[in-house]
Amino acid sequence: MKYIVVTGGVISGLGKGITTASIGRILKDRGYNVVPMKIDPYINIDAGTMNPFQHGEVYVLADGTEVDLDFGHYERFMDIELGGEHNITTGVIFLSVINRERNGEYLGQTVQIIPHVTNEIKLRIREVAARSNADICIVEIGGTVGDIESMPFLEAVRQMRREEPRENFLLIHVTLVPLTKLGEQKTKPTQHSVKALRELGLQPDIIVCRCERALAEDVKEKIAMFCDVDKRDVISAPDTDEIYEVPVLLENEGIFESIRDKMLLNKSEKRFYWENIVEKCRNLSGETEVAIVGKYAGLEDSYLSIKEAIKHAMMDLRCNVDIMWIEAEDLETDEGAMRKLERADGVLVPGGFGTRGTEGKIRAIEFARVRGKPFLGICLGFQLAVVEVARNLAGLKNANSTEFCDDTPHPVVDLLDEQRGIMKKGGTMRLGNGVVIIKENTLAHRIYGKTEIVERHRHRYEVNPSYLDMLSDAGILFSGTDSDGNKMEILELPNHPFFFATQFHPEFRSRPDRPSPPFRAFISACMRRNIQCNTTQRSIEEV
Repeated sequence: MKYIVVTGGVISGLGKGITTASIGRILKDRGYNVVPMKIDPYINIDAGTMNPFQHGEVYVLADGTEVDLDFGHYERFMDIELGGEHNITTGVIFLSVINRERNGEYLGQTVQIIPHVTNEIKLRIREVAARSNADICIVEIGGTVGDIESMPFLEAVRQMRREEPRENFLLIHVTLVPLTKLGEQKTKPTQHSVKALRELGLQPDIIVCRCERALAEDVKEKIAMFCDVDKRDVISAPDTDEIYEVPVLLENEGIFESIRDKMLLNKSEKRFYWENIVEKCRNLSGETEVAIVGKYAGLEDSYLSIKEAIKHAMMDLRCNVDIMWIEAEDLETDEGAMRKLERADGVLVPGGFGTRGTEGKIRAIEFARVRGKPFLGICLGFQLAVVEVARNLAGLKNANSTEFCDDTPHPVVDLLDEQRGIMKKGGTMRLGNGVVIIKENTLAHRIYGKTEIVERHRHRYEVNPSYLDMLSDAGILFSGTDSDGNKMEILELPNHPFFFATQFHPEFRSRPDRPSPPFRAFISACMRRNIQCNTTQRSIEEV
């Protein structure tokens, strides 16, 4: 097994995740079986209970593990499905070590960071790598070199480097080369970052330099000299407005050749050209506008997979889509926010938790339904579509979800039966891949082209089966259920141009070359709406 470890320095948020995913893509394109892992130094067991404003989106893996958004990059770039074992947190490591101590596995020993915690880290990495049957395991270490939280992991990496054959271990360090107002690229932050790494016993083999523009040759030479690497191993990673271009940028800098020569790899011929994906990103036409009504719209990373799924649909349809972010709370009081909805060709209401902003989302759903605008609801968006129809079409005044109102007279959305009595919050929702059965001769069947699909879930509430008949009489068609037929998974309004919502999260399984079917259908409907509106406007102007 060969290992590539990716660390970061200077500041957080440099793009280590995209760098890791891009390196994995470059290697996969040449026929290597690559498995990524992510080490998150926080003490949480997983990312499930973290605030999206602080940490961005919570990404859900196939087995239901809730993880950092970088896993979305791994899966989308490398077209793979990962599991919870590929995510290591400080919380997981400490819990395992403490359990081992309580079980008597360290009898007579004083349990310490070294060797017990570091041994646990190394064991986890090696076991996951071995089970994957991969050629290369890429391990991203979250945080920044110098953070106290990362110290045990960096020490474990130092030990692994000593224990593995030289050609089986590579360290890539991602740093920042800032640009002054005078246009000078400053290398000092990179020098200090590498110095901090070397003080921990780690010398980088390759340095990836994040910068506003490509590094000048003399800057590369300076970094090479002060950081003790070859000039060819100083890789320029300039800013780009398209993340799918990063593998191409790194490849053009010669990163594969550096990795190949250091790790004695024997495959070099490309089997897939990622440039084809980039070409699709760069050649879009038209202008369609989609409104996303969210609770966390102030931080777009909270909906990262939604954005990427829209992009995948854009690439497939060769259509440019402009996303208009609308805070759900603003729709409750601000008529200016409603005017934004007027401009949009379609409305998307994504998932979320808690009462804040729910009435604004319901108002957006009603607007899309009444005005005939394409609507896509996801998870909470699905549940609130049920609430909106119950209130305004089924005549169930004050209908609501028990998540927001315990004493609602009409609990059309209620807690899942298996959730009753559960007090713990972490990892206890309905999570991960699940089978969905689709009815024939429905919009859902036309969208997916099949009667059985697999999609990912993350929810604790569901449509109350006691209200199914009343909701159906009001016009809702539940066109998808779970494999038992008990949980409603997809709804649509047959008499609407495009009104479609899913209890699951289709964005998590969308890929650059295989867009999520609901997102593709939604964007296609928005395009049609845009064309119709423009045609009508031109006709009015001609008259």
